[in-house]
Amino acid sequence: MKKVKMYRKIIYHVIVTIFGLIMIYPLVWMIMSSFKDTNTIFTTAGQLIPEEFILDNYINGWKGFAGVSFGTFFKNSLFISVVATVGTVFSSAIVAYGLARCKFKGKRILVVAMLLSMMLPAQVLMIPQYLWYQKLGWVNSYMPLIVPYCFAIQGFFTYLMMNFIQGIPKELDEAAKIDGCSYYGIFERIIFPLMLPVLITSGIFSFMWRWDDFLSALLYINDSSKYPVSLALKLFSDPGSSSDYGAMFAMATLSVLPIMLIFIFLQKYIVEGISTSGLKG
Repeated sequence: MKKVKMYRKIIYHVIVTIFGLIMIYPLVWMIMSSFKDTNTIFTTAGQLIPEEFILDNYINGWKGFAGVSFGTFFKNSLFISVVATVGTVFSSAIVAYGLARCKFKGKRILVVAMLLSMMLPAQVLMIPQYLWYQKLGWVNSYMPLIVPYCFAIQGFFTYLMMNFIQGIPKELDEAAKIDGCSYYGIFERIIFPLMLPVLITSGIFSFMWRWDDFLSALLYINDSSKYPVSLALKLFSDPGSSSDYGAMFAMATLSVLPIMLIFIFLQKYIVEGISTSGLKG
């Protein structure tokens, strides 16, 4: 019986390892191709390890376009991602606290509306949002990429935090009320500090989603000097002329490094935040 269990574990781990290698192979291929000569990337596509590692693609890619270095695009992405993430986390925390702890008429309707907004495809709202932002004069600026997220428009984070707050004993609120705390005081002194795991989890996901956001930047940003990394990468591929795929792979490799580092070093917070918020498979 023990041998059967051992064999099952071995087979399971072998299958998982094979699937894992298949899933990460495209990423590894891109990283390895970034060290190849641009002219030989596709002719040696079947050869994963390059014969000679060169850094020309990184040097050429970092120079950027029209006098704008690729470092500028990284700064743009970092600014958008950080500011939008801070706005998302704090606004979602406030809304989640109101839905989880405060009693008022129409509360259930708001919760249902929040859940429905999570099911609504983003493409449905693209045209009305664009027309609205155009009238406000926000096109070709970072406002459409930042301001909406400061109003808890992503129901996923609000729902995540709401479930977490509902898991906090209400006796803490009642004890604080006896000591004279208002709703604002309870949130500031008790609830918000206890929400640290779910705040970090929401911040990680929000930063990753904003960093990888391509479509929103494509819609609202026209000036190439304001491009984030996700949009700047397409400049390397020009259907009308030659494309520098080597530089594109090199900059794409650098662009995924922040996300990879965040996931590697903050993985425990992601697991802790989700496991303590009631979102279980």
